[in-house]
Amino acid sequence: MNVPQSRYLPWCTALVLIFTTACGGRGGSAVPSPVTSGTASPAAIDSMWVRAGDFYAREKWDDAAVAYERVQLEMRSGDPRIPKARFQLAETRLHQKSNLQAVREFRRVSDDFSGDSLAPIALVRAGDAYAALWRRPELDPTYGTVALATYQEVSSRFPGTPSATVAQAKIAGLEDKFAYKAYRAAEFYVRYKAHDSAVLLLKDLIATYPRTAIIPEALESLVDTYRKLGYLEDVAETCEYFRRFHSESPRLASTCPATTPGAVPTAGGTPGS
Repeated sequence: MNVPQSRYLPWCTALVLIFTTACGGRGGSAVPSPVTSGTASPAAIDSMWVRAGDFYAREKWDDAAVAYERVQLEMRSGDPRIPKARFQLAETRLHQKSNLQAVREFRRVSDDFSGDSLAPIALVRAGDAYAALWRRPELDPTYGTVALATYQEVSSRFPGTPSATVAQAKIAGLEDKFAYKAYRAAEFYVRYKAHDSAVLLLKDLIATYPRTAIIPEALESLVDTYRKLGYLEDVAETCEYFRRFHSESPRLASTCPATTPGAVPTAGGTPGS
């Protein structure tokens, strides 16, 4: 007799389920139930917290990352240790070279717990994580630009804090890299005798990053380029700026001798402005 397939399929399914449940699959062991989060006792959470801190102190970054993720799943809302758990997890991510993951965790501290003492520090560290991805000035500066914006955010969101002071110092360091990148670009044009293009880049560099370390070299290059172009008034103006704002530079004497041909008095503004 032909039995329709739809009539015996449920029986087959039931037998399979019974067999699997009874035997536990191959090997006879029961299928483990999924682990749920948020069910640990306070004592268990305290133990996990200590364990995560121990891994962190011993610089076992992989173990620490897992431990901090686990303990955060178990912590109750409002647990005062959550900001530190996230901050420490972010630091482990940095040590694991997972900078963008680190940024995400640092941001969770600074944005979700803006009133916590770790918030401004976490925002600085987010900037550090971005800055570390811009390894050399000649490379794409996208991460450097984001790092700069992040450090500036520290100053605007947490003014007057020690972290704001740290962020300002880091901004200065980044500006040195941006200035150096611009200087290298200008020197490329100098090398290929595209003097007008070089002048534009050097003037912009000097105006944009006037306090960076590369400025004396940029002024030397600008004066030399003006001389090649025969722009003696611009030479005099730039030398005046050089003397006024970078008189301590050892490059000044050779770039701008005491008597500069064609020298004219200037107001001391940005050269070539």
